[in-house]
Amino acid sequence: MKKIAALLVFILLYHAGIFAQKTYLLIPDRVFDGVQVHEGWAVLVKDSLIIAVGPVTQLPKENAEVITMKGCTLLPGLIEGHSHLYLHPYNETSWNDQVLKESRSYRTARAVVHAKRTLENGFTTVRDLGTEGAMYDDAGLKKSIDDGIIPGPRMLVATRAIVATGSYGVNKGYSADEDFPKGAEEADGHDAIIKAVRTQIGKGADVIKIYADYRWGANGEIQPTFSQEEIALIVETAKSSGRPVAAHAGSPEAIRRAVLGGCETIEHADNCTAEVFQLMKEKDVYFCPTLAATEAIAKYRGWMKGKDADPESVKNKKQSFKTAMEIGVKIIFGGDVGVFPHGDNAREMELMVEYGMKPLDVLRSATSVNATAFHLNNLGQIKTGMLADIIFVEGKPDEQIQSIRKIKLVMKNGKIVVRN
Repeated sequence: MKKIAALLVFILLYHAGIFAQKTYLLIPDRVFDGVQVHEGWAVLVKDSLIIAVGPVTQLPKENAEVITMKGCTLLPGLIEGHSHLYLHPYNETSWNDQVLKESRSYRTARAVVHAKRTLENGFTTVRDLGTEGAMYDDAGLKKSIDDGIIPGPRMLVATRAIVATGSYGVNKGYSADEDFPKGAEEADGHDAIIKAVRTQIGKGADVIKIYADYRWGANGEIQPTFSQEEIALIVETAKSSGRPVAAHAGSPEAIRRAVLGGCETIEHADNCTAEVFQLMKEKDVYFCPTLAATEAIAKYRGWMKGKDADPESVKNKKQSFKTAMEIGVKIIFGGDVGVFPHGDNAREMELMVEYGMKPLDVLRSATSVNATAFHLNNLGQIKTGMLADIIFVEGKPDEQIQSIRKIKLVMKNGKIVVRN
């Protein structure tokens, strides 16, 4: 009985953090601090914080566990900018069937696995932009991670997302006599919009996600959904509580409305024009390109990359990404993971390089740029006072982006969660 009692006390103290934290001196060959690469640097971590950074010869080793990893680069924990932990790849199960046929408990079980895979692959934070029919369950998933019940990344959650009535949902192609689940919350006009935003905030949303356009034109083409005035009302309501608004938008007019309405990030922007990208630059609005999702969907439809000509969707994405870079729009890293497998988030980083971005800029996008865009003031950089979300990868990802997959160590909040 005494042994059992002692074990129970230890477990309680562990979860209370008594034994969980310690001091580490992390010595790689080089450190990417979120902006630049430094040779011969090391990082001192105590409890949950980075307390010193600089040349290894200047940092104390006393009372610290020294972890030396030759041939490795140390980086801030990566920040996934567009995730859906409650979705899994559409070539496994279509979006419609996930929303209509998979129970929320089943989807949450999958989300727990997705969260673990995400963290193990070096992504210590995710902005999760909608449960797609799983209501507010992402807020519960976030709390489970924060409370140490399950492993996973830090989460910024959007709960249900907001759509214009009739524009979105599985009832497309189904009987109009039935009211099927929509995968998001419908809201139109002054009172309904304010109520939807406030309800989602009350249920735990960190960010409000809207669908500023969708495939609801007369012939199924993409057309704007909300008016600029409605978007401005959504933004005003969200900002009164200190929360930003992210807009799904692919068409120039929808993007223009979202930008002028005050949205802080534009997701996808597949068909954006140079004129509208210029407006985004002027208004300091971020672009989340989601290249990997576009390519994944094209592959599910039969496209064989490297053998077949690029489909229009891929051509448009390449052009919009190129135009945004040429104009100087701030680009955040986010792949729309969930459309493709969780844990394979680095696929987006590889495509950003393939589409013309320098590896060092991709690393910035996935760390310090995302941290700034998402108002994460204590993450995304390796410097004194920041939270100790840190990864080691083998090689030089600032030169060969594929090295980002060679995970050797993952630390979140000063605790080692992966060590290979």
